[in-house]
Amino acid sequence: MYNRDAAAPGCNGRTGCYTSGHAMRTVAGRAVRPKDQEEPPVGEANEAGRRNAENVIAMVGLAIGGLFGMLGTFLAERNLQAACWAIDGVGLIVAAVILALKYFRRGKDLVAAGFLVFSIASGVMLTGTATTLAASVPSFGAGAALWVVALLMVSIPGEFAPWARLAGVIASVLFTIVSARIFWGEQVLPTALPLPYFAYPFLFLAIVGWIWKLLRYS
Repeated sequence: MYNRDAAAPGCNGRTGCYTSGHAMRTVAGRAVRPKDQEEPPVGEANEAGRRNAENVIAMVGLAIGGLFGMLGTFLAERNLQAACWAIDGVGLIVAAVILALKYFRRGKDLVAAGFLVFSIASGVMLTGTATTLAASVPSFGAGAALWVVALLMVSIPGEFAPWARLAGVIASVLFTIVSARIFWGEQVLPTALPLPYFAYPFLFLAIVGWIWKLLRYS
């Protein structure tokens, strides 16, 4: 006669059977997943997916803003230049607001405030994009002044790579000179040489550093 209650190797009559090395084990007739292989709760998975989506949107906004901003600087046709800078401004505003909320939730208040100011600066500059270069000087000067503070607030804490922080500080210093000249009464166009023309590459490098950090998060 076969005895169902007899314990086989790796089994006992009360807890059931399991085989070492298998992902599942049988307890009281039911398949049970080991604790170290349990799936994360649905809420945590959804939260991780939402934050990853936010990182992707921020990266896309920063990339579009950086690329179209540099492209607009090199274009001589004013209509194309304005269109590129409009896309640049919208991309940077969206990305900066998302990053401000992201770092605020993480308790990085200074970095979060820096990105918030950066979004405001980009919005101020966006208001002059549809005008002529000469007419856009006041909004550009105000936006550059806000960029100065924003770049310092983002770059001084040790949140990003050293090279990105250094680029941000250099860009901040150069835009300080630009905004000071404009508020002193000079007519400094957004494409003027040597400044702000040579300040843009440092701003672009800082933006690349932000994207790099988001890629690591993702």
